[in-house]
Amino acid sequence: MQLSKAEEELMNHLWKLEKAFLKDLLEQYTDPKPATTTVATMLKRMADKNFVGYTLYGKSREYYPLVKKKAYFSKHVNGLIKNFFNDSASQFASFFTKETNLSKEELAHLREIIDQELKNK
Repeated sequence: MQLSKAEEELMNHLWKLEKAFLKDLLEQYTDPKPATTTVATMLKRMADKNFVGYTLYGKSREYYPLVKKKAYFSKHVNGLIKNFFNDSASQFASFFTKETNLSKEELAHLREIIDQELKNK
């Protein structure tokens, strides 16, 4: 299951804070901030999708992520590779390195990461 762009933004705030009440999440937004009811609705949808959980304190809810950021984005990227690059990581890597204005230093750093992974396998 996937999150909408607005839900992803909210989830990023929650991943950053780790635990938060609605007011804490609202404070994370820049102006103009979304309406309290909008954020509350998104949190309910995200709870229904099992992305967030909460602990009740009287009438207040403290929200926390049920899905780790790395796991969510890993699944997202793997889906992208499968759907747009014929399930080929090398096609994705080729596109990524050619079409994204990476500097020479960034490309060298990517090479170091790949070299390290090759040593680990």
